[in-house]
Amino acid sequence: MNINNLLTKALNFEFLSVEEGVFLFENAALNELMYVANELRKIQVPHGKVTWQIDRNVNTTNVCVANCKFCNFFRIPGHSEAYITDIETYKRKIEETIKYGGDQLLLQGGHHPELGLDFYVALFRELKSLYPNIKLHTLGPPEIAHITKLEKSNHRDVLMALKDAGMDSLPGAGAEILTDRVRRLISKGKCGAQEWLDIMHEAHKLNITTSATMMFGHVETLTERFEHLIKIREVQSRKPENAKGFLAFIPWTFQDVDTLLTKIRGVQNLTTSEEYVRMIAISRIMLPNIKNIQASWLTVGKPIAQLCLQAGANDFGSIMIEENVVSAAGAPHRFTSKTIQEAIKEAGFEPQLRNQQYEWREMPAMVEQLIDY
Repeated sequence: MNINNLLTKALNFEFLSVEEGVFLFENAALNELMYVANELRKIQVPHGKVTWQIDRNVNTTNVCVANCKFCNFFRIPGHSEAYITDIETYKRKIEETIKYGGDQLLLQGGHHPELGLDFYVALFRELKSLYPNIKLHTLGPPEIAHITKLEKSNHRDVLMALKDAGMDSLPGAGAEILTDRVRRLISKGKCGAQEWLDIMHEAHKLNITTSATMMFGHVETLTERFEHLIKIREVQSRKPENAKGFLAFIPWTFQDVDTLLTKIRGVQNLTTSEEYVRMIAISRIMLPNIKNIQASWLTVGKPIAQLCLQAGANDFGSIMIEENVVSAAGAPHRFTSKTIQEAIKEAGFEPQLRNQQYEWREMPAMVEQLIDY
């Protein structure tokens, strides 16, 4: 294989194979990958702005039986700290979100053994009746799989019921690495790789927009990372012509503080700054049919995320008024509406507020700034 030939293929929006991707990752200079990824970004996102969002991650429950080895957030059924969020808490948090300029809840929880489809349908309907303008970016394929199993139903019927109740979009949660070898080691209680992909394809057929993620830097091999990318790309290729499918791809690094994966298996996140930037560039190169690549400032911090904007990323994600899951494993970074825009400008780009559909929003006239966050 030849580096220049592969980079030329990438610039022509040709699909690279697993082997070609691994070869580039291991042999191409970082500046070469950054240049090609940046050129692709200019074509795919010609306005040149860096988008960002204001939303809040609210957890429906912390009860979960999936027992993921990288998660410090969950509690087993019956635990003294277990909870199901009540409607008064939702109301308070939504009203705070609106006050801070937000237009969306990222609504996720755990695999609660007693919360089936009726619970989520009722919850979504009530939230939409109270706050019709708030978008619900809700659950994720593993939770859809869990609900489907509880109901002895099928993915399509569950997704249709949730969409009818108010689900606006489906996050790419729980992807981790989409190979079953890895999933057996770190998230055995979640759906397998193929079910995750099948649920996303079903969502696309129902014209539910989604995102895709990858959590790397733990037990996966480099080849498995590229198998993950190609599986995401293949699902996007199969979406109906009128569907948007995956709106964005977000790779982020395993956070290892006090996790079982670290305590029991000794697995640590050894991902370097250069490796993360390289993965961002490779994501743009390997996923020519996904328009938006997001840099995960939450897990890698401001300086590295800023560099990613020169390496193919065009989105800075959300300020995340509240985030509990990744933070519980050690992610320390924070932004406000003011500081996220300053960071984008420092990197040489114009910030642009967006919604979940990557449509531009006007900055609300009266937005209170988060304090001590």
